[in-house]
Amino acid sequence: MQRSSRLTQQLWKRWTTLLNRLQNDPMVAQVVSARIRQYLSSHPFSALTLLLFGAMAALPVGLFLIFTSVTIAMSATGFLFFAVFLLFVGGLTLLSVLSGIAIFSVLVSVIVNALFITIPSLLKHKDPLPMNGVNRENLKESEASGPKEM
Repeated sequence: MQRSSRLTQQLWKRWTTLLNRLQNDPMVAQVVSARIRQYLSSHPFSALTLLLFGAMAALPVGLFLIFTSVTIAMSATGFLFFAVFLLFVGGLTLLSVLSGIAIFSVLVSVIVNALFITIPSLLKHKDPLPMNGVNRENLKESEASGPKEM
């Protein structure tokens, strides 16, 4: 029995020493105003409750802050990677479309140039008479009747 009372007295001394050290700490004094300090000094149960709540809430609040900062960082980098991916896909699509347009333009140009070259040469070989504004029927009649006299 005497051993347990001695142990309790030692724990009480440590506890009071810790509380005195916390109360006399200048950083704690800045945080805690005079009214709050007076209230907590006169109500030790409330002080203990507040201390336990602060100690126990530190871990969840810290984990939440870490979670939010990691989430923000990952969404920012994810958005960046997604935007780069979309720009890459859009660039490849634009390159493909422009290549297709270039190939189509070259083919159409080759076909049109081939037609411009072949059609007049085909017409020249089919009808050797030049078309200088002279009516072909009149030309044939004049050849058949002979030279005209004046």
